[in-house]
Amino acid sequence: MSAGSLHIVHTESSCGWGGQEIRVLTEAAGFLARGHRVELLTPPEAEIFTAARSRGIPVHPLPIERKSLTGLAAMRRWLGAHGLAADVCNSHSSTDSWLVALARTTLSGAPPLVRTRHVSSPVSRNRTTYWLYQRASAHVVTAGEALRQQLHRDNGFALESMTSVPTGIDLARFRPAEPRAAREALGLPQRPTLVIVATLRNWKGHTYLLEAFASLRARLPDWQLVIVGDGPQRQNLERAVGQLGLEHAARLVGRRDDVPTWLNAAELFALPSYGEEGVPQAIMQAMACGLAVVSTPIGAIPEAVLDETTGLLVPPRDASALAQALERLMADAPLRERLAAAGLARAREHFGIELMLDRMEAVFRRFASARRRAA
Repeated sequence: MSAGSLHIVHTESSCGWGGQEIRVLTEAAGFLARGHRVELLTPPEAEIFTAARSRGIPVHPLPIERKSLTGLAAMRRWLGAHGLAADVCNSHSSTDSWLVALARTTLSGAPPLVRTRHVSSPVSRNRTTYWLYQRASAHVVTAGEALRQQLHRDNGFALESMTSVPTGIDLARFRPAEPRAAREALGLPQRPTLVIVATLRNWKGHTYLLEAFASLRARLPDWQLVIVGDGPQRQNLERAVGQLGLEHAARLVGRRDDVPTWLNAAELFALPSYGEEGVPQAIMQAMACGLAVVSTPIGAIPEAVLDETTGLLVPPRDASALAQALERLMADAPLRERLAAAGLARAREHFGIELMLDRMEAVFRRFASARRRAA
């Protein structure tokens, strides 16, 4: 490690997979590339554990998948044995945040805790949660300004104790390409394509998208829908495709590593979420690939999707309003292209991975420096 490098310890208790886990890995890999030392603590059964290993990110298995004395003891042992020399500890989910915070109270010289808040679900309004965010944590990072304002408004957390750092994406990887060539590479029919990229969870709104798309089939029969992602709702969505008579117009292709190609195969992107969002990476990726977006004003989504400028926003859980917005863009190529061009420009200006890393590094350096001065 060089004199100016940082030692960053990430913790993640989630065993699932989605944008949050991808951001943790993206940050870790980005900081490693910048010459910092990075380590990740996570349960051995978590998907992020295997993914980190495959990407060459130093990862340590800890039983921190739930709030328990076992998890707390394991966290304390690891921090006491290996983590006291770290400059900062960055937690990402509720469970690991609590375990780190409580472990720190029993360790002299433990690194400062930066709590990253990725989603917009409500935070408990009680004294213990206030302690976690405003006393145990040196700083809170949110994945969008709307989340920062929400925590200030609903929980009374001081604005100066929080910084908004939207997730960054690789603009060299996510960029426009010719749809016909992408469809040919994927073996898709040469038909105009609507795509969604998201973990198959209830609140991502897939069922509303299927209903909306089905209602447009008579007027826009040439369009096809491609659903990229996997998750607990897969069987239900496959059943819905059959019930809506979409077997020849909609397909679920599972989780894919070649997401840019699937985005480039489309003319339009939709993500009708109705809960727990920051700024979804898939929206930023779609915009960076030159796609207009139809979404909802949930969480920090409006910070990316500017209504009538980079896409269209519709009320959540409203298949009729979603269908109307989709039809506008499916039937109006010039409008679709105008919104897409504006979205591409916004993505290139605001969503690059280096911008995210610069902002996170500034936060980490601020509290690492304060710790070093105190020492």
